[in-house]
Amino acid sequence: MIYLDNAATTLIKPASVAHAVLEAMHTMASPGRGGHRPSMLAAETVYNCRQAAADLFHVDNPEQIVFTMNATHALNLAIHSMLRSGEKVVISGFEHNSVTRPLVAWHADICVAGRKLFSPDTTMEEFKRKLPGASLAVCTHVSNAFGYILPIYEIAELCRENRVPLIVDASQSAGVLELDAKKLGAAFIAMPGHKALFGPQGTGILICSDAGIPLLHGGSGSESVLQRMPDYLPDQLEAGTHNVCGIAGLLAGIQYVRERGTEDIFHHELNLLQIMRRELQNSTLLVYVGEEGTQSGVLSVRSTKHDGESLANRLAQRGICVRSGLHCAPVAHESAGTLETGTLRFSFSPFVTPEQVKGACAALREIDAGI
Repeated sequence: MIYLDNAATTLIKPASVAHAVLEAMHTMASPGRGGHRPSMLAAETVYNCRQAAADLFHVDNPEQIVFTMNATHALNLAIHSMLRSGEKVVISGFEHNSVTRPLVAWHADICVAGRKLFSPDTTMEEFKRKLPGASLAVCTHVSNAFGYILPIYEIAELCRENRVPLIVDASQSAGVLELDAKKLGAAFIAMPGHKALFGPQGTGILICSDAGIPLLHGGSGSESVLQRMPDYLPDQLEAGTHNVCGIAGLLAGIQYVRERGTEDIFHHELNLLQIMRRELQNSTLLVYVGEEGTQSGVLSVRSTKHDGESLANRLAQRGICVRSGLHCAPVAHESAGTLETGTLRFSFSPFVTPEQVKGACAALREIDAGI
């Protein structure tokens, strides 16, 4: 099998992740629900994961790390905490449905800034023009559909100048690119655990600059006499039993990222992207690539002869795993002019090899040529 769908979920993970999940399943109970050894071991693991995430993302206080079910849960928490019905919200032209659907549900006045693919200057110009008068900005760091790296630190500075709070969707950048929460100064930063942090599905993180507004209400293991959620992080936003097994696996994944280093991971994925770009340059396929520094380890292609779904299915028959369609990001495809067709997406990880990429390209060229 050649697995090239890492922008959805990293299937191939460090062996330490599965080991940590299994160990937790056999030894850990629920943090804050007892003074016995299984509960205390769970509490220690959960805290260690908060600390590891805080260190990786330059967060002063590990209590600012809130565990969620996924990035969608984290983004909903952030938007619920910041937005009031009818307020103007500025977003990039490359957002995921995990941003746009909650904004629609909260009846936001959505203003799209920067629809030109791989054009940081255009994106900045549009944000500069549209931010005044906004109540909130929400921006992805990297497009899940095209790998476009948006100028998130510059956008954050614009938000500060205009006194507009910022929510960052770091779903495709956390674990691959530098993500410095202190430097960003965003109100919230959301990310999944199951992508480039190599945790299990069902894990996520919300980095909070301040307390938010609970989306769920229930047990917290603290302040039990209160009939409202505690007013401090992380308890305020973590209702119910923690996914301790998932968090244990996430801790192992974060430790792998910290040991290998995001710079090394990014350059490995960028090398794979460049190999794929070279392999496909003489084909009839349309390849969506940006200039140096504007793209991470995600490459979208489109055939002028075949629809993406049939290409993906035929690749799957050869044991090559990719994703076709709109990738839950119709706004991004509208911006890129691929809303009607979608694209075939290849996405990399540290566990993908150059030989696998070349093999996938050879298979794609054969299928597209009708061989």
